[in-house]
Amino acid sequence: MVWADLGRAGLLASIPAAWLLGGLRFEQLLLVAALVGVLTVLFGVAYQSFVPELVGRRRILAANSRLATVDALAEITTPGLAGLLVQAVGAPMAILLDALTFVASAVSVALVRTQERAPAPKAEAAGVRRELLEGLRVVGRSRLLRPIAAYAATREFFGNFIGVLYALFALRDLGLDPVLLGITIGVGGVSNLAGAAAVGPVTRRFGVGPTMLGAVAVGSLSSFLIPLAGGPVLLGFAFLCAAQAFDAIHPLYDVNALSVRQTATPDHLLGRVNATMQVLEGALAPVGALVGGLLGDMIGTRETLFVAAFGIAASALWLLGSPLAALREAPAPPA
Repeated sequence: MVWADLGRAGLLASIPAAWLLGGLRFEQLLLVAALVGVLTVLFGVAYQSFVPELVGRRRILAANSRLATVDALAEITTPGLAGLLVQAVGAPMAILLDALTFVASAVSVALVRTQERAPAPKAEAAGVRRELLEGLRVVGRSRLLRPIAAYAATREFFGNFIGVLYALFALRDLGLDPVLLGITIGVGGVSNLAGAAAVGPVTRRFGVGPTMLGAVAVGSLSSFLIPLAGGPVLLGFAFLCAAQAFDAIHPLYDVNALSVRQTATPDHLLGRVNATMQVLEGALAPVGALVGGLLGDMIGTRETLFVAAFGIAASALWLLGSPLAALREAPAPPA
């Protein structure tokens, strides 16, 4: 995690450095974006595998809920702050400040004091391909992880239809101006924060599995509010705000799903399982964005958003009939 943070800081700092020297090129921006993305995935896999060691399996849900709250706060505050910084100091210097935040993150992680499990000796360490295949086997054989992985991959695919078309639909088809569009996205951020705060109480009341399935059911229905938006501008705006208001269900599902993954997987396989999940979701995200954009050109934006809503609803079928429905607490890892 420390090296991933420092690597991202160095890569981002190269952009304002090249700009100051008059040598900034588009190719550098592409390379930096790609490498920062790789390091972000490495950091994510490492942090998801480190949290159980840091807090213990009994406190994983509470820890993940607090981390989700921090993410939601960042979602609310960061876009506006980024815009102010770009206006005040320009884009290159704003990126430099972003690089410094990764340095601060590296220092924070380095200051964590805990006894971490030692990695496998080099003689026993498997190659990346073999470890990924082992992670796939673990996920495929688990009655809990298999439906979670399938749902995540399918939702990521169809969800990116909405991701790539949402702003276009709001601005062009519904006639919203950028301010109203920003408000709808802000509603989603506030709703996400509320959902993150509610994870603990709701899960204690209904149980892990019922909370996950209930969140998925509500989310499946709320996806239809986006393509159903229409009529006068304010009515379309109200529909989009209502759809964003249901973002509270995302942390209710995601935090519990991550906690199940972290508790159901043996410690020595957790990194491989987390990497497998990242690959499954990450591989389908750009494919979904591409397919969504192509369908939007072929059949229309609203029609493609309906396809996305039906796809998200259908993805819930992976979870129906799985043992998750009866799961009251996060499971213990297999022996």
